[in-house]
Amino acid sequence: MKFPFHTLLNPSNKRIPREMHRSPKTITKQALKKVRSFFSTPAASASIAAASSSSSSSSTAAMDDLQTLKFRLCIIGSGPAAHTAAVYAARAELKPILFEGWMANGVAPGGQLTTTTDVENFPGFPEGILGFELMDRCRKQSVRFGTEVVTETVNRVDFTTSPFKVFTDSKAVLADSVIVATGAVAKRLSFPGSGEGSGGFWNKGISACAVCDGAAPIFRNKPLAVIGGGDSAMEEANFLTKFGSKVYIIHRRNEFRASKIMQNRALSNPKIEVLWNSMAVEAYGEQGKEVLGGLKVKNLVTEEVSDLKVSGLFFAIGHEPATKFLNGQLQLDSDGYVVTKPGTTETSVRGVFAAGDVQDKKYRQAVTAAGTANAEEVFVLGCMAALDAEHYLQEIGSQTGKND
Repeated sequence: MKFPFHTLLNPSNKRIPREMHRSPKTITKQALKKVRSFFSTPAASASIAAASSSSSSSSTAAMDDLQTLKFRLCIIGSGPAAHTAAVYAARAELKPILFEGWMANGVAPGGQLTTTTDVENFPGFPEGILGFELMDRCRKQSVRFGTEVVTETVNRVDFTTSPFKVFTDSKAVLADSVIVATGAVAKRLSFPGSGEGSGGFWNKGISACAVCDGAAPIFRNKPLAVIGGGDSAMEEANFLTKFGSKVYIIHRRNEFRASKIMQNRALSNPKIEVLWNSMAVEAYGEQGKEVLGGLKVKNLVTEEVSDLKVSGLFFAIGHEPATKFLNGQLQLDSDGYVVTKPGTTETSVRGVFAAGDVQDKKYRQAVTAAGTANAEEVFVLGCMAALDAEHYLQEIGSQTGKND
């Protein structure tokens, strides 16, 4: 661990008196004396800890070069949970600011729903709605009620002091309360044909959410495949048997890591077949159509590559929560999700709340992000976060008055 030498000599960061500009020998003696004195004080360990982290003083210094804004509530995120929180907070006249990011974690503003086509399990749209259109409506509703939406990505925060500090490349926000709703990104495999654009079949038969997309007409009564070996893969494979004629589970090992009960459900389903010790190495299209037609599957034991005719492929290899920018300032679980107090959106820092997929590992759907265990719940989480933040602001006396 390194510390600027002048910080040790002059922890208060005051200008060094002119008398100290003396000979190198004198300066060295004085330096050593101050260093020994510094390390012998009870505050030494605290000063070192502060120097090794994003301290309040360093954050304040960094703000000097940025446009500084003051708000009672700052929302970080752009998905259903973030915009639900924004609508509720704005209607409570908290006048929140929302950072929707710009291609944060490789996803456009609007979150994971912008990567899907038809959303058919969202209440209020009996004919379905395009994912990007749904999120565009959410954004317009947030703005309508007074949310200031900024298309910049938050790259760091300082929750060590109040007001909290939220930073982008050009702005620094001082906020009395913060809602983290940055979501989680589905992990995807990369091989020829798995991506977007020319020659790729992402959203043309390849997806990372069976529950979101599995009921689409292009998958009905067709053979489908799931890649993965955990509980999510078992659950998604079983779910897909409601629509597909057959479901293959492609797994690179000779045993699943899923729980026994989930394994048994999958293995006992007559419509599911497991391809052990195998991996997809290429996706190709259906002849004459720009949709998935099949996969090249390699057996890792025999190294034989075979054709697997499927109309749908679903990655079920886990999610990665977007929490790196927090830099350990909130308590996270072993998988990197924000830990919240049961039944609330409260995090380990009072005044900071979390909603949606960034803290909800179990129910990773638009409706849950916008609430909690079913169609009433991804919306519920956003609503809960806004209400929790409002109550907190009332407690600290910040709800009245106006933003600077």
